[in-house]
Amino acid sequence: MSNFDINAKLNELPIDMRRRAIDRLEIARLRRSKRGIAKLMLFLALLGPGILVMIADNDAGGVITYAQSGSIFGIGFFIPLLVLMIPVAYMVQEMTVRMAAVTRRGHAEMIWRRYGSFWGAFSLADLLIANSLTLVTEFIGITFGLAVFGVPPVAAVAAGAAFITTITLTMRYHTWERASLIVAFINLIFIPLVLFAHPDWSLVASTFLTWHINGGFRPLFIYILLANLGTTIAPWMLFFQQSSEVDKGTVLEDLKSGRRDTLIGAVVMSVVAISIMVFAGTLVFNPGISANVTTAAYDLGNILSVVASKVGMLPVKLFAIGLVDAGLISAIALTASTSWAVGEAFRWPKSINLPFMEGRKFYIPGLVAVFIAAGIVLIPHLPLSFLNITVQVIASIFMPAALLFLLLLVNDKEIMGPHVNRRWENAAIIAIMIVLISMSGLYGISLVFPHILGV
Repeated sequence: MSNFDINAKLNELPIDMRRRAIDRLEIARLRRSKRGIAKLMLFLALLGPGILVMIADNDAGGVITYAQSGSIFGIGFFIPLLVLMIPVAYMVQEMTVRMAAVTRRGHAEMIWRRYGSFWGAFSLADLLIANSLTLVTEFIGITFGLAVFGVPPVAAVAAGAAFITTITLTMRYHTWERASLIVAFINLIFIPLVLFAHPDWSLVASTFLTWHINGGFRPLFIYILLANLGTTIAPWMLFFQQSSEVDKGTVLEDLKSGRRDTLIGAVVMSVVAISIMVFAGTLVFNPGISANVTTAAYDLGNILSVVASKVGMLPVKLFAIGLVDAGLISAIALTASTSWAVGEAFRWPKSINLPFMEGRKFYIPGLVAVFIAAGIVLIPHLPLSFLNITVQVIASIFMPAALLFLLLLVNDKEIMGPHVNRRWENAAIIAIMIVLISMSGLYGISLVFPHILGV
């Protein structure tokens, strides 16, 4: 009987499957090892999609939104909200990990296969619109951040697009994930940045008891609230993490690790967001004018000018570095999310393990979206700060439809078997949907009938 030649068998597989199989064999080897270093290596190898999706969610648009929120409303309401969003974000994303491990299919592919082309096209259009708009905010952040160092907009946009394209096209999944995690690590620069503001931590702690809304409950508050919800849970996150877990090769044996990865990411996301909000809320917020302020009065340039006047340029430059990094890591994730969703919808090749020529149908949609977004940012006199926060609001408006598809799929016993949601999980997701729909409706009513809210 001839010996089994695993290398020969691997060489018979398509290149994307072969590369994924090699990565999975390494995971299996680490699981079998009893050495302590192997356990550490296994832990690190299984990290990835959860941390990436959560840190990428603190994108350039999110960073600007957190700074605007702190500047306009201080820390009275939004700090407790961001802590509350940890379990919300975790719960939503855990469902995508579970579905990926059970079905080995991406989110877009599951919707198209289960609900047909009409609803598949609806969900894809929902995603592509949201992704394209969000990509614009990433280039807003990249352009603004590099402008602090004297880089002109055209050069900033070109450098950002070139970096994203290089990361996307030159690496297979494993190295793409590791490189993306390194970029994501720089996002942590916002945490020590808060120390420049010398905040009153007792005041920060007291916000959990008061949940006070500075300036009162008015249309601007609802608008900022929707923006914060939209930057914490967004449609692209569902598509990105499920497809990323599939491309990584996540199986049921990895489910516990996938949940841990997602939880770590959710906590880091919240800590970074809170740091930004405390930083801006401490240095920029003026309670004497909070009732009359508008978002136009607090564009990012104004916010950083106030910061510079109080604590100097060093924290402004560190903030700018973090802003550029936030734009880059999120643009990388959004590009992949777009490509995965389109590839799954049209049954094209759909893996970052593919070389460009073999997977060009997969790569092109995401990169086209990048170049379009880069071009939009260069349009003269575009109201960038207003556009940024509006995109976050749009994401929150689109989210209920995305959550509905997720809820239907994860409760389908034919697909998920014993891994369907528990009742309390369904109740929680339905509650999140109701809040998002209610806030969107209330904001619409407040625009038409502003005096309903006493303004």
